[in-house]
Amino acid sequence: MEHTEHTERTGTETGTETGAGTGAGTDSDDHDQHHDNHNGNDPDNGEKTGPAEQAEPTESAEPTEPPPSPRRRWPRRLALAVVLALLLPVLAAESALRLNYTGDPKTGTYSRDRDAIWLGHAWVDGRKTDADVTALARRLKSTGIRDLYVHAGPLEHDGTLPKSAYPKARWLIAAVHREAPGARVQAWLGDVLATESPTGMRLERPETRAAVVTSTRQILAAGFEGAHFDLEPLHSGDRDYLTLLDSLRSVTRAHHALLSVAAHQIDPLPGFHAFWGTVAGHPKWWSQRFFGQVARRVDQIAVMSYDTMQPLQSLYGGYVAQQTSLALEVTPKSTDLLMGLPFYHENRFGHWNHAETVPAAVRGVRLGLSRTDAGRARFGVALYVDFAATEADWRAYRDDWVR
Repeated sequence: MEHTEHTERTGTETGTETGAGTGAGTDSDDHDQHHDNHNGNDPDNGEKTGPAEQAEPTESAEPTEPPPSPRRRWPRRLALAVVLALLLPVLAAESALRLNYTGDPKTGTYSRDRDAIWLGHAWVDGRKTDADVTALARRLKSTGIRDLYVHAGPLEHDGTLPKSAYPKARWLIAAVHREAPGARVQAWLGDVLATESPTGMRLERPETRAAVVTSTRQILAAGFEGAHFDLEPLHSGDRDYLTLLDSLRSVTRAHHALLSVAAHQIDPLPGFHAFWGTVAGHPKWWSQRFFGQVARRVDQIAVMSYDTMQPLQSLYGGYVAQQTSLALEVTPKSTDLLMGLPFYHENRFGHWNHAETVPAAVRGVRLGLSRTDAGRARFGVALYVDFAATEADWRAYRDDWVR
């Protein structure tokens, strides 16, 4: 899930998810069964009688239906078997998630002051003012937020980045450093990949990857303290992506800057991305191995742990706990691992507003952290996204995570 298209360069910012960030669902099919009943009518057959004779009443026999033949029964039995084969694993998995949400987090599993937030394009295109930066700094003061992922793209499909996309970047960076010393401003760069459609960025082209590297040098020269990439839909095992990260890491290290990425969720069951790719055409998840390969190449990795298709808070929280544990198991101690919190509100397939809440996500994060690596220092949460957040979201984040 993903959020490649959640922001636009101009216009009012809204939080709508890509088929990628961007997170894509499948429509369920309705199967109607039609049963035809054929009932025969038996007319009364009697002999004519004379005027003096009365016809003797005849008792008509009730029609009897033959018992269903085995041929008629087996399609129904097969259909029932298919339904059970599909439902039972789902019910088992959901029960496991509900169980994963039980228990108490360990003491001290709160913010390590390494949190982050995704900020919309309005911060670099002239719509925000000094007063907005002052208000943002006041908001950040009572939190553990250290990194700001400011939308400075999107990248063009060929990997280039027009300088006109971020005309107020230098002003923003200077204003943030003045009002919120210690906060780091990173350029959030993304694009739609041509992995599931004919249009988009093609990482398999060396010239495209080279252009992305050049664009990164460009934004670092503009004063950004890091480059945060969100390329979607990014399929598990993409070797061209790993090659790109290797090239980008050389550039960011040379500039003493950060390299960070928004990451897909990890297979809840081994190989689940391959199964989902076959049935839905969108392999939403990454294998745990691929997640680890990405995490070893960056300074920060932020899991987009929302748009999970979970219908209840307890199931969503259990899912986040599972994702937290899976990510912790393969993320190097030297890499910051951030779990995404849903600071937006939509109701659609893939994201249910009543289920994917900040309190449920934070509790899930704390449970996963408690069970896997409670003392990990380089860990935090990432808030998505500023322009869709409510006061209730901020309050839940502060009360449940910052303390």
